[in-house]
Amino acid sequence: MTKISLCGITIDNPVIPASGAFGYGREFAELYDINILGTFSFKGTTLEPRFGNETPRIAECNCGMLNSVGLQNPGVDAVVMHELPELKKVFAKPVMANVSGFSLEEYAAVCERLDGVEQIGWLEVNISCPNVRGGGMSFGTSAKQAAAVTAAVKKVTGKPVIMKLSPNVTDITEIARACEDAGADGISLINTLIGMRIDLQRKKPVLANTFGGLSGPAVFPVALRMVYQVAHAVRIPVIGMGGVSDADGVIEMMLAGASAVEVGAANLVNPYVCRDIVKNLPAAMEKYGIENLEDIVGIA
Repeated sequence: MTKISLCGITIDNPVIPASGAFGYGREFAELYDINILGTFSFKGTTLEPRFGNETPRIAECNCGMLNSVGLQNPGVDAVVMHELPELKKVFAKPVMANVSGFSLEEYAAVCERLDGVEQIGWLEVNISCPNVRGGGMSFGTSAKQAAAVTAAVKKVTGKPVIMKLSPNVTDITEIARACEDAGADGISLINTLIGMRIDLQRKKPVLANTFGGLSGPAVFPVALRMVYQVAHAVRIPVIGMGGVSDADGVIEMMLAGASAVEVGAANLVNPYVCRDIVKNLPAAMEKYGIENLEDIVGIA
């Protein structure tokens, strides 16, 4: 059985395209029926519209990519009034909202605005974006700040709150436990690792922002280790992500302790990857003698 329960909501399978790699879903719906997915996490959304960082903001590297997009999005009001009604035409399941902010008040305001939207099943609160100044990851590198964001958001919403953590910290379990103690319903990890590339011809950084977030297959062992650590440190569900690109990767993440698994950069390499993972999961389960995916969570 591929069905799993995520913070009290049952979904058909644990495969979730990650925020930033799936837009607001409509472009992928032109390629395949996205209702086969468990759900997906839509593009990081802020209170006001954001253009994002200067270009270039994407750089390739061995076994992955760097991005410094900088939370480009149309703002929460445009998402509620335009993006979500359009999504409803092609996606019949609850969707995961990814929320970003630059202050406690902004995080709370965005979540409060989204709380009344029936389509939204979960709020994934991003306190881990490495590509913006004055917000994002600054909240995710301090247990005290992470707890403060969690508490502020929980005050304004009745929806499950999943805190998205940064790997760019000394002890990720400390941050996870602080979020749990402040009322988080789940934890998702990892966001990207900070990296850079240098253009040898220009002898300058490739990215206009100098640094960017590393994602792709290169980060999988790091992500798996952190998912394992956090799953053993908290009692709430964990969503694992980072370098997953096939059904085996989903199972490995679940064995480490993930209740569900997000797939990010692989969508940019192969837009059908999540569809293929969903289709291949039953065969992979049979191969490894798994009857029910929920039974393997954290047993490694």
